[in-house]
Amino acid sequence: MSTYDLYSMPVPAGTWDVPATGAARFSWEYDDGRQRLLDLYQRGKDKQWDATKRIDWDQPVNKASVMESGEETAPIYGSRQWEKLSQAERDELNHHTSAWLFSQFLHGEQGALTVASRIIESVPDMDSKFYAATQAMDEARHVELFNRFLRDKIGLYYPMNNHLGKLLGDALSDSRWDMPYLGMQVLIEGLALAAFGVHRDMTRNSLVKQLLAYVMQDEARHVAFGRLALRDYYKQLTSAERADREEFVVEGCYLMRNRFIAREVYETLGLDVEECVEFSEQSEVQQIFRKLLFSRIVPCVKDIGLWGPKVQHAYVDLGVIDAADSDLDALMRDDEEIAERMEREHAEEFADRKEEVDDAIATGAGA
Repeated sequence: MSTYDLYSMPVPAGTWDVPATGAARFSWEYDDGRQRLLDLYQRGKDKQWDATKRIDWDQPVNKASVMESGEETAPIYGSRQWEKLSQAERDELNHHTSAWLFSQFLHGEQGALTVASRIIESVPDMDSKFYAATQAMDEARHVELFNRFLRDKIGLYYPMNNHLGKLLGDALSDSRWDMPYLGMQVLIEGLALAAFGVHRDMTRNSLVKQLLAYVMQDEARHVAFGRLALRDYYKQLTSAERADREEFVVEGCYLMRNRFIAREVYETLGLDVEECVEFSEQSEVQQIFRKLLFSRIVPCVKDIGLWGPKVQHAYVDLGVIDAADSDLDALMRDDEEIAERMEREHAEEFADRKEEVDDAIATGAGA
């Protein structure tokens, strides 16, 4: 069966083409590299993993409650629209909401795959090319696993959100080599990393928790890559050049705020779209969610030096300025440690199950 057959609405067949501009940059300096980036490259090589083998795909998923986190986490829970729905309709809404969410994760990871390959081509430094090559492999693995999860466990896809498409198109079509970094590594990856973290901590489904934790282990390195490369480069910019990047950050952050509004779900299910969107925008749960979404972006933008009045004003308007003082390094360390702990626990659980099976077989053979 084609993926096109599983979309909630018709999507154009063929490719989405973004015109590419800028130079493919070669460097003949192979030995002089920044040690921090070379260390990150080594970690990227050491941490490669196989989504087929590392994740236990036999774990069950209930399509009516993919996250198993309770109905109160639904974006329109408690609204007039919600109260009108039967239990079967609420189950359908939960199914579609999860399909929409993981579809955005999937499309975002394909965007990250494309941007990583673009960085390899356009960045002038060999150490950055080295690390971006490991990231391209990471992103291919993420596309693979989110697609498998959607196809085998949810059975439904949604098209790419327009806000994500706009930011991806802007980042890829800019001829300056640092703009794909800024758009993807800082904004899109930073938001995705936070979204993964919120849902990793919220879900009670072991498969969802496992795949999000393992993806986050990779994404923590990707955001660190963007910070290291751009922090050094942005120190050299003129005031006008820095102001131009800050304008891009402000526009991108407003696009990212709107990325996780599931308007398409309400349209597909025939709900009152504007009422649903307005309710979810005002709900306390969604406001907390939005603040958490920017927990990785805001300190990263500050760290790389794009911290002018326009950026700060935008973060005040978005209600996320308090995240500026977050310890980004500590957050990243936690992401990696959670994934490693989860893998150890899963290995111990698997060993216990295997021992039980072996004992049962031995008992049966002796009977």
